[in-house]
Amino acid sequence: MKKQPKLQTINEPTTTGLDQGRSRVAIENVKPEIDCGRFPAKRTVGESMSVEADIFADGHDALSALLLYRKEGVSRWTEIPMQPLVNDRWRGAFEVQEIGDHYYTVQAWVDRFKTWRQGLAKKVEAGQDVALELLAGAELIELAAKRAAGEDRKSLNHFSAILRGDPSAAIQSGLDEALAILMEKYPDRRWAVTYDKELRVNVERGKARFSTWYELFPRSCAGTPGAHGTLRDCTERLPYVAGMGFDVLYLPPIHPIGYSFRKGKNNVLEAQPGDVGSPWAIGAKEGGHKAIHPQLGSLADFKRLVAEAKKFDIEIALDIAFQCTPDHPYVTEHPEWFRKRPDGSIQYAENPPKKYQDIYPLDFESEGWEELWNELKSVILFWCEQGVRIFRADNPHTKAFAFWEWVIGEVKKDYPDALFLAEAFTRPKVMYRLAKLGFSQSYTYFTWRNTKSELTQYFTDLTQTEVSDFFRPNLWPNTPDILTEYLQFGGRPAFMTRLVLAATLGANYGIYGPAFELCENVPREPGSEEYLNSEKYEIKHWDLEKEGSLREFIARVNRIRRENRALQSDRSLRFHPVDNPEIIAFSKRTEDPSNVIVAVVNLDPHHTQSGWLDLPAEGLGLDPDQPFQMHDLLTDARYLWQGRRNFVQLDPQSVPAQIFRMRHRIHREQDFDYFM
Repeated sequence: MKKQPKLQTINEPTTTGLDQGRSRVAIENVKPEIDCGRFPAKRTVGESMSVEADIFADGHDALSALLLYRKEGVSRWTEIPMQPLVNDRWRGAFEVQEIGDHYYTVQAWVDRFKTWRQGLAKKVEAGQDVALELLAGAELIELAAKRAAGEDRKSLNHFSAILRGDPSAAIQSGLDEALAILMEKYPDRRWAVTYDKELRVNVERGKARFSTWYELFPRSCAGTPGAHGTLRDCTERLPYVAGMGFDVLYLPPIHPIGYSFRKGKNNVLEAQPGDVGSPWAIGAKEGGHKAIHPQLGSLADFKRLVAEAKKFDIEIALDIAFQCTPDHPYVTEHPEWFRKRPDGSIQYAENPPKKYQDIYPLDFESEGWEELWNELKSVILFWCEQGVRIFRADNPHTKAFAFWEWVIGEVKKDYPDALFLAEAFTRPKVMYRLAKLGFSQSYTYFTWRNTKSELTQYFTDLTQTEVSDFFRPNLWPNTPDILTEYLQFGGRPAFMTRLVLAATLGANYGIYGPAFELCENVPREPGSEEYLNSEKYEIKHWDLEKEGSLREFIARVNRIRRENRALQSDRSLRFHPVDNPEIIAFSKRTEDPSNVIVAVVNLDPHHTQSGWLDLPAEGLGLDPDQPFQMHDLLTDARYLWQGRRNFVQLDPQSVPAQIFRMRHRIHREQDFDYFM
């Protein structure tokens, strides 16, 4: 979108008293405005912040409107002229360039000069006498000249003099575009109306918008089967992760694991000697949330991992799981932070019929809640001090909303580049509330959306409604907790399909590996989404060179994401008709349409599917009379298409998807064409 000129606001007095009766403009329905302004909208550095509002007044006078914005801590507003759309709707946009909160609002007024100029043009066209209109215009220009200075004042006085002279020259000058531009700089805003709220947009770094996550368990990184992996072993795994194109390496909790009520393999209640337990059962005699499991290594090993990861352009994301085992130091040092049962024992976690005796939830309603909050904040700050800037919060919907809003705000005071991912597989309104409170990204229902209608409806809701202004989806085809039915029965093609969908529907996505690239698909029992021999409860030895690994395919998809800006945001996502319910098609594009990506995916992992794809001319820059090239970035095949409807066919046993880059034919004076 073409950038609007920026003008610095002259701080004029607000109308008060009887003068308010002369302010005739109404401003309504400003968007985005999240929950009446209670929460900020979200953007990342370099993104455009588009604002719309209904702006109108009594009568037929012309209006002018400005979008005002400023960074927190800056008193002076920057102004962007807003443009009328249809039905009294106006739009303006500004680009956010710094991390932190920015404020914006809308101002509008009856523009007497613009009204005069429109009336003059109509009367001239109708052949009417405009002598008095020219004098009225000269008066308006002279008033503007008093608000101007220097060369602008001279120019305005010159225009005024012309309007008081020869009628032919006066008409020409009155309608001169240069005069209109000059008058826009010095409007009469004595009775301007400013929207009664200063709305907020929170700006985060670019990785909040575009990131590629890989999850692994450090204890499974040892080169010897059965050996307990270390953080040093995890460091040695970095080239493998980087080779697939991931820029975030997410580690489950790395803290000491409790012994009391430790779960055994496959989540059995009785652990056997040598069972390592779940990393989410945090706390033992060796320490709690600020300690590292002794078998993983030392704090120095962790800091070395963080430093080495940076050399591969990878950030380490750490799990924040605010829960404790009975062995956690908090239990003895702060028993008041836990809920008691009538017999005086501490309440463990339950989800009947399941019991989790190895987990004590923290009580956010305890008398010592303030002390608890400050301690949990210190945990996050501790890991920030070790170089971590990305945190994945485990089950944040089971902790107090007010706590998250407070602690994220507190952490960002010292570390404004910190990002938070909400692992909130819960009800939609709860997920959205967590996003509004400050979480940068969130897990989604993508994991269970498989059909064309489900995917289309869900992602239209996420990207084309108000939700897109505060909720950033992070798509995961699998997690250590979730092996979906689709992956269990779809074989290798199902893994490829879900990867392409996650990586192209979402600018943020992640996989749990190596289980994903090795197509691990055996459930604990029929009907279960738990993995058989789950890595959550035991050490795994993964054969990274296993035949059939999707390692190279994943690397190719992630390279496509890095090389095509269209895939690095979600707002442009649009779905397109295909006359086959087993094929889904959608596009993303950059704002200037120099980069247009069209993904076509076969949702049936067992059979070849074909159909006719209908692409819209509008938005994608299609000329129905000119051929264009569709370059499949997955296979490097190129197809010459023409018109809106074109045929597609996808065999899941080879590649169940096509990721096209649309290249238009460009004609040159030389006797050849090329595609751009």
